[in-house]
Amino acid sequence: MGVNFTVAQSQRLRELDVDSKVQNKIFETAEEREKEFKAIEAVAISGLKEKWIDYRYRTRIPDIGILEQKLVKALTGIGFVQVITPIIMNRALLQKMTITSEHQLTKQIFWIDNNKCLRPMLAPHLYYILKDLLRLWEKPVRIFEVGPCFRKESSGSEHLDEFTMLNLVEFGLPEESRMERLHELAALVMTTAGINDYQLVSNESDVYGTTIDIEADMEMGSGAIGPHYLDQFWGITDTWVGIGFGLERLIMKKEGYQTIKKAGRSLSYLNGVRLNI
Repeated sequence: MGVNFTVAQSQRLRELDVDSKVQNKIFETAEEREKEFKAIEAVAISGLKEKWIDYRYRTRIPDIGILEQKLVKALTGIGFVQVITPIIMNRALLQKMTITSEHQLTKQIFWIDNNKCLRPMLAPHLYYILKDLLRLWEKPVRIFEVGPCFRKESSGSEHLDEFTMLNLVEFGLPEESRMERLHELAALVMTTAGINDYQLVSNESDVYGTTIDIEADMEMGSGAIGPHYLDQFWGITDTWVGIGFGLERLIMKKEGYQTIKKAGRSLSYLNGVRLNI
C-alpha cells in the first residue's frame, strides 16, 4: 500500500501552488515521501521568490492592478468612458433590482444601517447615472466601472467577501447586433486578461434571469442584453448589452492559483505569494 503526503504537507504544497498532480503522488515509503516533499518545496519556494524579486524591482504593481490598467486602456480605446460611483449603496436602489428583504442575496449583504450597505454589485449605481446620461449624451452610450464589491460569500477557493468587479454597458445598439456585440466585448476582456480558452454559456441568475456567462473552468463573468425587465424600474427603454467580470477570478485563472485569496486584497499574500513562505 502506497504512502501519500500528510495533511500538513498537502496544505503546504497548495499554498505554494504546486501542481495538483504532484500533490497526489504516491510513494513506497515515508522516507521517500519526506525526501520528495523537501525537494518539491524547495523548488516551489525558489520560484515564488523569483516572482517577488520581479514584483519588487520591476513591475512594482500587483497583478490585479496591472490587469485593471490594461482593461481601462482597452475599453477607453474603443470609446468606453470610465465612471466611479460610491461604495456605499442605498437600499432603495437594491429594491429596484428586485433585491428586497425576502431575496436570498439580502443575507449576503454587509449592512451599515437599515438603509445603507456596502455595495454587493455595481449595476444599481450604473443604472442610476445612465438614466441621465442617455438623456445628455448621443448614442451609443458606453460606460464602465472597476471597483470593490462586498458579499458574505460561502467559504471556498473561488469566493471572497471583498472582490473587484468590472461592469461595462453599451446602450443604443441595433437590436439585431446585441448578441454579436456581447461576444466581442467578452473577447476583449478575456484577451486582455490573457485567457483564450473560454466558453459562453446560457445560465440563470437570481437577479438578471437568463444570462450569458463567460466560463473558463469557473464563471469569469456574466452578461445580459436589454431591453430587460429591470429597465422599467429605471425608466430605461433602450437596447443594450452589459457584462460583469470578477477581476480576482481572471487573475486566479491566468496564474493557475488554487485559491482566489492569492489574487485579492490580503494580509497573508503579497501579489500571490504567501508572506510566511
